[in-house]
Amino acid sequence: MFSAPWVCSRCLARSARLVRNHRPIFQRRGLQTDSDLSPALLTRARSMAAEHAALSDQLATSFDPKIAKRMGELGQVAKALAEWNDANKSISELKSILDDPEAEADLRPLAVEELESTQASLTSISGNLKRALVPRHPFADLPCMIEIRPGAGGDEAGLFAFELLRMYIAFCARRGYKSSVIKRELGAGTDDRLSEAVLEIEVDGAYDVLRTESGVHRVQRVPATESKGRTHTSAVSVMVLPSFPENGVSADGALNFDDPNSDYYIDPQDVRSEKMRASGAGGQHVNKTESAIRLTHVPTGIVVSMQDSRSQHANRKKAWQILRAKLAEARQEAREQEVVELRRGVLGGVARMGRGDKIRTYNYGQSRCTDHRSGITVHNLDDVLEGGDSLESVMDSVRSWLSDREILEMVSVSEVTEKSQ
Repeated sequence: MFSAPWVCSRCLARSARLVRNHRPIFQRRGLQTDSDLSPALLTRARSMAAEHAALSDQLATSFDPKIAKRMGELGQVAKALAEWNDANKSISELKSILDDPEAEADLRPLAVEELESTQASLTSISGNLKRALVPRHPFADLPCMIEIRPGAGGDEAGLFAFELLRMYIAFCARRGYKSSVIKRELGAGTDDRLSEAVLEIEVDGAYDVLRTESGVHRVQRVPATESKGRTHTSAVSVMVLPSFPENGVSADGALNFDDPNSDYYIDPQDVRSEKMRASGAGGQHVNKTESAIRLTHVPTGIVVSMQDSRSQHANRKKAWQILRAKLAEARQEAREQEVVELRRGVLGGVARMGRGDKIRTYNYGQSRCTDHRSGITVHNLDDVLEGGDSLESVMDSVRSWLSDREILEMVSVSEVTEKSQ
């Protein structure tokens, strides 16, 4: 039995008022007695948690790498669901104390405070469970490559493409990511105007961090050559590609370059290979040696050229790496588009932003960076272009936006499917 001789009379009086009015108080403070998880999401979570428990029993008797991998994928859902169940159980027990007229008087004020705290934490716990239910992208754990190409805007677009390359290099340096420029082609007679660049980030999981950057980046500023001070708008296309192991074998055996049914397979007969002399600055080597390589995937028309190395073998190796990444990305996008079409048929109006959509605007006059997906605006453009915390904040907001949108679509499809059954 609790005793509370240390509680002053004023606190007891306040607690008594809280107890008498606990339901209205929670309503006024916006605290819900139930989480906002839909039945469809809860059913999905419980099914995944049950699978996790069953696989755990199997793994206890004999080790299987595939089972261990699947358990790892389900572990976050099982943990989040356990926390959600514990919180709801605590809420039910505390409410029963408050609703019991025979409960100890000293327990009631403590129950009110504990209920308030648990209710407040339930929102965060529910959010964690929702995010755990979103399937990870198939390339999430891979390193990546960022391809940067100037679009509309002429020379100004090439200049801004060069600045974006520097931004991503700085971002990687701040995060401690190993990065290297495996392709950089400059405009004729310039050293700061990109025609095309590919930056490789050799860190597992880099794709998941940087995939928010795919799309069209728009810049608004007054060019140095503008005599009348007019603001020009230019665009740069950024594509984030997965980077695969050279031998096609990942740690979990998920990649298979030799399986015709795999996203990573390329039939060599479908690829036309051409040797060329490298162009641009470079002295006698450029003029006399056929070290440049151009690969064309005939069925899709995807073309990759590489001339940065003096070695034809090295250029061919990098060209194949980029071609494989582009084809795998295209195949994954095609599957995602099939899902979008299915959801559009069920829900109506569902769409996705692809690499051809304008995703972000960099306005120099207002020192502003706005992402058009999450809606975030940062008024510290210098820090964004230096790859600082402001850029990371923008990227974090887009990842949250992607997760929230996926959850909304997943719930909507599940609910509509359940009603139709």
